[in-house]
Amino acid sequence: MTKTLAAPGTTGSTTTAGRGKRPRPPFGVSVVAILAVLIALFSLLPLGYVAVMTVATGWDTAVSLIFRARVGELLLNTVLLMVFTVPLCLVIGVGGAWLVERTTLKGRRGWAVLLAAPLAIPAFVNSYAWVSAVPSLGGLWSGVLIATLSYFPLVYIPAAATLSRLDPAIEQSAASLGLGAWRAFFRVVLPQLRIAMTGGALLVALHLLAEYGAFAMIRFDTFTTAIMVQYQSTFNGAAGNMLASVLVFFCLILLLVEVRGRGTARYARVGSGAQARALRLPLRFYQAPAQLFLLAVTALAFGLPLTFVVRWIVAGGADIWSAEEFLPALLQTLGYGLAGAAATTVVAFPMAYLAVRRPSWFSKALELSNYVTSSMPGIVVGLAFVTVSIRVAPDLYQTTTLLIAAYVLLFLPRALVNLRSGLAQAPKELDEAAQALGKPPLLAFLRVTLRLTAPAAAGGAALVFLAIVNELTATLLLSPNGTRTLATEFWSKSSEIDYAGAAPYALLMILLSAPMTYLLFQQSKKAAGQ
Repeated sequence: MTKTLAAPGTTGSTTTAGRGKRPRPPFGVSVVAILAVLIALFSLLPLGYVAVMTVATGWDTAVSLIFRARVGELLLNTVLLMVFTVPLCLVIGVGGAWLVERTTLKGRRGWAVLLAAPLAIPAFVNSYAWVSAVPSLGGLWSGVLIATLSYFPLVYIPAAATLSRLDPAIEQSAASLGLGAWRAFFRVVLPQLRIAMTGGALLVALHLLAEYGAFAMIRFDTFTTAIMVQYQSTFNGAAGNMLASVLVFFCLILLLVEVRGRGTARYARVGSGAQARALRLPLRFYQAPAQLFLLAVTALAFGLPLTFVVRWIVAGGADIWSAEEFLPALLQTLGYGLAGAAATTVVAFPMAYLAVRRPSWFSKALELSNYVTSSMPGIVVGLAFVTVSIRVAPDLYQTTTLLIAAYVLLFLPRALVNLRSGLAQAPKELDEAAQALGKPPLLAFLRVTLRLTAPAAAGGAALVFLAIVNELTATLLLSPNGTRTLATEFWSKSSEIDYAGAAPYALLMILLSAPMTYLLFQQSKKAAGQ
């Protein structure tokens, strides 16, 4: 039996206090767990709303409303939209990432940023610009064009990050076995992108289900546009609720397909030693076609929308810049964005803390509930909040509190993922040391963990802010009377064919989104160790 030395006036046993123990959370484990459970239950509100409305409608009525020609038409439109758009986004996103990260492409640093830039332009602004260029635009192929140009960066960013940290030793091994560059890419490199591709494809598909403004502007009917029409004509009607139930079912199917497609293969490098330096494939006479391809993509996805926004601003003259009109919209957008980002980050913390410091099946189940809700379109979340608030808490209907709560549910995973990463990089031993030195758990948390987690929390808040700035459907449904955000004012004026009047709001949204998009791009590079 070993003895430990103690300081004068203390017992030997006290010198080992805190060793091998987990740091106590600032408000106790039970309090953090209770908060996380309450957040998870709250996040399941939209799913519960859909289930209750489906049951309340009755089996016979539900069957007659779901299995009808209109639903079949919407289903066909939605399936075809995903069938064509998702593969195109995969080809452009993975192809662009490979050119930037794995070839001798000239100007690749500039192309790396330009390929992510279209994410700063909301899809409905993209649609507005294309309708300005081609007024007759409409139908499925127009929807595929606009959606592809708006959402391919969702594939490009994770694919580029994965390729940049992929050990080229596997490609060198393939080459030593006699595989050429193209065969090595398809047989060795592409399988390593499986997680990035399935995750990016899921994001694209969910955006296609949720998008309203872009498709409404080109008169292409999807479930979301049809639900909005039903809501405007018959508030809380059974037909709209059944369309929402089909849409939620679609979202759940996509989540299951993504989990299945992700597989269980290992993608991590095992073993010691430094990663080899990537050998870039020489393009030679493919240099010019590659440059033309990237130029065409960025010109159509970023250059054309920006050009027509500026063109309408010039056409409108100084009159469209009336401060009495756009200044309140800008201030309210900033206010909602900052309040929503702060609230979402605070709400995400208990769940992130449990996931990192108390990992278990319980914490994973709580996280999953948030991902399920965030996959739902904003219109479903908005309808759920409208119905529940009117029936349970009428005083909350059309209040800022209700709108912020909807933003929290819609964008919670953006903050959760960043907080989880930040907490994982904040060693719990520092918290243990602070508590062992006599600091109360709350003070130790504020001085140690919170300071170390702050950069990741700020990154997550920035991504939530970006999403709120560009959010349209939930804001249209839930915002208080007199609310004027950049997105809603843009939609109001563009719906009235006042394209010149809508242009300043489009430009301001792009200017607010651009820094956040660049932050997202830089975060992906940081995660890749660059």
